[in-house]
Amino acid sequence: MIVLNTLIVVLVLVTGYFSYAFISNNYFASSPAAPDTVRSKPVRVLQLDVINGCGAKNVGAKFTEYLRAHGFDVVEVKNYKSSHIPQTLVVDRVGNLDAAHEVALALGVESQNVIQQLSPDYYVDVSVIIGEDYASLPHSH
Repeated sequence: MIVLNTLIVVLVLVTGYFSYAFISNNYFASSPAAPDTVRSKPVRVLQLDVINGCGAKNVGAKFTEYLRAHGFDVVEVKNYKSSHIPQTLVVDRVGNLDAAHEVALALGVESQNVIQQLSPDYYVDVSVIIGEDYASLPHSH
């Protein structure tokens, strides 16, 4: 009989302990966070590739330096299949025209030169195809 009473007391104590732990964890977990612990949504950095479509030497490096200085992540610089693109183009690759317009604005490219060519093969958000008008863009001065 003593063993049974002892077992009942132990079970009541264990149940009480676990009940307290459960209630206190749920209560504190659902309380609002203090203002200094609230985290804001991280800023998404746009990833770009810069493609030389005008044939001028080092123009890709110049654009890359400018874009990186303005917070864009240029992940690749290469030459276009043609070196006679008349106007600089900003190409949306992932379905986010706002991002392409943001890049165009930073470069001084007219909005009519922002186009969309979606492709699952691209890993960048936006491509900048440098045209023969590169010297007339506002950023080049």
